[in-house]
Amino acid sequence: MRRRTQADYVSLILRMGDGPHAAIVDSYAGIDLRKRARESQLQGPFDLDRYLYDSLRPGRVYSIGEMIDHDPAARADRNRRMAKLGIGDERVVRIAGGEHYSAWLLMARARDCSAADGALLSNLAPYVAIAVENLVSMDRDRLAARINAMGLERTGKGWMLLDAEARVLAADPALTEFWQRHCGAVLRPGERVLGLDLAAERRLAAAATEMAHDRLAQARPLLLREKPHVEALLMPAENTEALAAPALVALCTLPQPHSEHGAERLAQIFDLPRREAELAMALANGHSIAEAAEQMNLTLETARNYSKRLYAKLGVRGQAELVRLVYESSAVMG
Repeated sequence: MRRRTQADYVSLILRMGDGPHAAIVDSYAGIDLRKRARESQLQGPFDLDRYLYDSLRPGRVYSIGEMIDHDPAARADRNRRMAKLGIGDERVVRIAGGEHYSAWLLMARARDCSAADGALLSNLAPYVAIAVENLVSMDRDRLAARINAMGLERTGKGWMLLDAEARVLAADPALTEFWQRHCGAVLRPGERVLGLDLAAERRLAAAATEMAHDRLAQARPLLLREKPHVEALLMPAENTEALAAPALVALCTLPQPHSEHGAERLAQIFDLPRREAELAMALANGHSIAEAAEQMNLTLETARNYSKRLYAKLGVRGQAELVRLVYESSAVMG
């Protein structure tokens, strides 16, 4: 666009959200108007006139100056400030945005803008709107994917996508790293899952053949490895049109120790003394009260008193309910 119009400055301004804390991304070609504004101790056009930009009707091309024609003093003051930035004229069009963002396409230069410049902005606006919508959607999808991956890793889960012949199509980074470190094999796309014994490999292959072609198949468990203990829940993959082939998902449990911050989290959630929270975590790890007492350098009587106070404060009737409560909390997340 800058080459076509010979503009000194062309910018696509994208604002995510509303209000004073909304994130603003300003992509530009040409002179660095923001740098000039900082060096001149002035505000850039968007920062200076944000209320004007917000009032623009989507799809219509404006000269910002026309928005303040009714106020000669404001117009003259703005023109002086723009002249210090090397800007004599400008055109802007507001892009029709979605619920959570707004966008503007702006061009500016030292000499006057022409009618052809305005026509070009008007013609580009619908296509830029599509591009911005796709960009925002992809960014949201990437964010959701990152959050989902973090959630799976924190809760000790990983996944791999398999084709009908049980060959790896994709695997998430957490499972890939775990498999290489603890199973002595690499999950490579296009290859079968290495590191399985023959029986597990045959069961996986049979399930892949059946489930990849039956979208209505019920999810089923499969023990992949004894040591380390890795179970998988197999289910037909959804929305596999992009793969051009049937596929199934193996959602795997990854053995992992409780977080070193587990006791601290438990204490914060339930307002417990730190030592009582540490005892709760030890019991949740499968230790008896005697084993937990030894591990924590407590007498057996002290550990029993801690456990009674825990049961009373948490409203549980014994160790089994205590363990369930701990496992339902964020204390066991990585």
